[in-house]
Amino acid sequence: MNPHRRTALVHACMALATGLGLVPAANAQPRYDPGASATEIRIGNTMPYSGPVSAFGTVGKAEAAYFDMVNAEGGINGRKISFITLDDGYVPSKTVERVRKLVEQDEVLAVFGLVGTSHNAAVQKYLNARKVPQLFISTGATRFGDPKNFPWTMGWQPTYQAEGRIYAQHILASNPNAKIAILYQNDDFGRDVLKGVMNGLGEKAQGQVVAQTTYETTDPTVDSQVVSLKASGADTFINIATPKAAAQAIRKAADIGWKPAQYVTQVSNSVPMVMKPAGPENALGVISIAYVRDPADPAWQASKEYLQYQAWFRKYYPGGNIEDPSNVIGYSMAQTLAQTLKQAGDNLTRENVMKQAANLDMTLPMLLPGVAIKTGPNDFAPVKGMQPVRFNGKVFEPFGPVLNGQ
Repeated sequence: MNPHRRTALVHACMALATGLGLVPAANAQPRYDPGASATEIRIGNTMPYSGPVSAFGTVGKAEAAYFDMVNAEGGINGRKISFITLDDGYVPSKTVERVRKLVEQDEVLAVFGLVGTSHNAAVQKYLNARKVPQLFISTGATRFGDPKNFPWTMGWQPTYQAEGRIYAQHILASNPNAKIAILYQNDDFGRDVLKGVMNGLGEKAQGQVVAQTTYETTDPTVDSQVVSLKASGADTFINIATPKAAAQAIRKAADIGWKPAQYVTQVSNSVPMVMKPAGPENALGVISIAYVRDPADPAWQASKEYLQYQAWFRKYYPGGNIEDPSNVIGYSMAQTLAQTLKQAGDNLTRENVMKQAANLDMTLPMLLPGVAIKTGPNDFAPVKGMQPVRFNGKVFEPFGPVLNGQ
């Protein structure tokens, strides 16, 4: 046979075999960036396992427990997740140090789930410069949903500004002449929620906000701030604080006989972490927002979603508090990352991981009905829906429709 005809015939047969899936096409070969291989995907994380907001450390433990389950069931596309999680003590400089180690020494494929607005901001430029995904981070600051300026950073939860606007809208609807006092954490988290409140109040903000005061996470108490807010004559109190300070503020208001309408941000609407330490009787009627099912609420506990969550919890995180919604958040965030990696298939480059993160359309079992995960190339805010909730002395009860605060 003519050698040229033989070569052409071989090429034709190879093309046919490729088309039939008998041999892999060249572009279907696995692709790996640092942190990924045929057997492993390394994911980096920092958490405040110590320090003033160590209560949030349970989020990282829940995430680790979820990946333990994934690995026990065979991993993602046959690859085990190596979840490297380090303590940053809720100190931004330590977050920087830990993240550099994760990227430069541990060579993780992506960093995931970092807690804290200032802490994520401290590493955002570094990670974007190195083109390392900063995925599904645990903060609602708007700067983490900006694909034009930070294409390697994506938040997860609803934004703090949207949350603040929802509180303002509820106040204007329920008490149009409210006199509002605001306590807020003196950092990007506190200022972001405050901005949402002020934007939501609009032209009424200047007249209705009669007092504002801040606190530092290192302050032993917020008692003096609450006393000064009561002295303003306010009948409405917006408590923009992390769990320890939020609980102190609710309790102190009761101790001094101040009984305003109260709002607390979603980062501090945990019954075991905040309402019980504050005294449930003191927190009666507190309003917040939620986007995950409250695991302490009997209304969910007969559902298949909760029973699945309960079975996972008992097996993989038996030392945790099953009633703490922070664990539901860790569980749900880990599910979001797992789906992203599953979609990435054998193309485990950092670029493709970000591409898949920006191509999600899913529901998760422990999100509230009506709340979903949806992203796009120009939409880096996965969770948008927020359900207003009110504390009834035992659990937070939903009321009204799911809102987005936009």
